Amino acid sequence: MPESSRVTTKRPELVTSRTFDAPLRLVWDAWTRAEHVAKWFTPRPLTTGDCEVDFRPGGVFRVVMTMPDGTPHEMRASFGRIVEHELIEFAGQIPDGNVVETTVRFTEAGGKTTLAVHQVYAFESDATRGAPIGWKATLDQLGQLVAARS
Repeated sequence: MPESSRVTTKRPELVTSRTFDAPLRLVWDAWTRAEHVAKWFTPRPLTTGDCEVDFRPGGVFRVVMTMPDGTPHEMRASFGRIVEHELIEFAGQIPDGNVVETTVRFTEAGGKTTLAVHQVYAFESDATRGAPIGWKATLDQLGQLVAARS
């Protein structure tokens, strides 16, 4: 019997979701305007030093996260496919140089909005290992923002 082998090159990924007690229009708006993204996208204790959201396919999505010691870390991406009130895709680089592809899906039922995030990374790193904690923090902050705006 001949020998065979197979190499799997599955890239690291993150899948998470959250349901917000807020209508879809508020959650969508929080993703599409820089003044809102700047308030929730950077996990505390980091702060947002700069935020740019050119919300259109090919548009820039850029957030400069600043560490408590003042060290900046830039996430630079560009938007891909956008389906209003349903889907946002963006791809770019995180501070460790890792390439990240992100898909965010939105669904609404009974006045609540569920957000499903799927990220695929080029390689495993400290940043990818910390992503679940970072996303939990940012989605907590997004929940606070939309609750305050409801």
